[in-house]
Amino acid sequence: MAISTLKKSSLRVLITGANGLLGGKLVDLLSKEKVPFLATSKGPSRLPDDNIPYQTLDITDSESIEHCIRDYGPTTIINTAALTQVDQCETDRVRCWELNVESVGYLIESSRRSNAHLIHLSTDFIFDGNSGPYCEEDEANPVNYYGESKLAAEIRIMDSDITWSIVRTVLVYGATPGLSRSNIILWVKNSLEEGKEIHVVDDQFRTPTLAEDLAMGCWLVARNRATGTFHISGKDLLTPYDIAQITARHFSLDKSLIKRTNSKKFKQPAIRPLKTGFVIDKARNEIGYRPHSFEEGLAITAAQWLG
Repeated sequence: MAISTLKKSSLRVLITGANGLLGGKLVDLLSKEKVPFLATSKGPSRLPDDNIPYQTLDITDSESIEHCIRDYGPTTIINTAALTQVDQCETDRVRCWELNVESVGYLIESSRRSNAHLIHLSTDFIFDGNSGPYCEEDEANPVNYYGESKLAAEIRIMDSDITWSIVRTVLVYGATPGLSRSNIILWVKNSLEEGKEIHVVDDQFRTPTLAEDLAMGCWLVARNRATGTFHISGKDLLTPYDIAQITARHFSLDKSLIKRTNSKKFKQPAIRPLKTGFVIDKARNEIGYRPHSFEEGLAITAAQWLG
């Protein structure tokens, strides 16, 4: 692993998956940092500002990737695009592999030709959940197809001859305009506001990650041109049941609607690892990553809804 701090003026960033939660936060952060960037995603832009530099890009189309990267000439590519719906990955394995593995191969080839630093987003689901929280050197052993696909992409990157970083994260939450997918905080808040009873597992453990913190972690990796693997997540180890209870309390919602269950009773197409979460000492010490607590993250998210 090597770190060499770059001047902002020497950075030129291409973001894939910019319409997603993390992509939107990266757009906000790089705009504030005044770093040149190009936001890309499949379909028209859902970003709040029409003046944001944006280009439609299908990451499963190798020619489109090659043309986009060649024409823009990024020094850094941050790949946030993926199929992250765990159950859909289990039931549509062809699409999962295409989006999560083959597309990464195309990005590797284009990064090589353009001499760009590839920062790739990965997941705690590459681990089996038997001995979390995990550090970067722990052995991967996924228990579902989503995890298998993300691990396969990591291996392709590690086996390549490009300059790369892998940023693994855990259960990302937050709010952004035009967000097409929910996350655990939004699901809990919206369900309880509608008076719906929700069943939440209490035997899985995660370190939930504020989207702004993850964007900052990616920026710190990019700015420092830090190579290797980094665990970027929140610092609080919580169960989904804990998360739901804290969220309900924060927004003064009816906690009696939250019903405790466990993984054996709560059936889903894909198995979930029981205890993941991350040890984030490396990111703290080497790139200065400082995440918010879960309560602080909720307050930041709430302020955005009120705003």
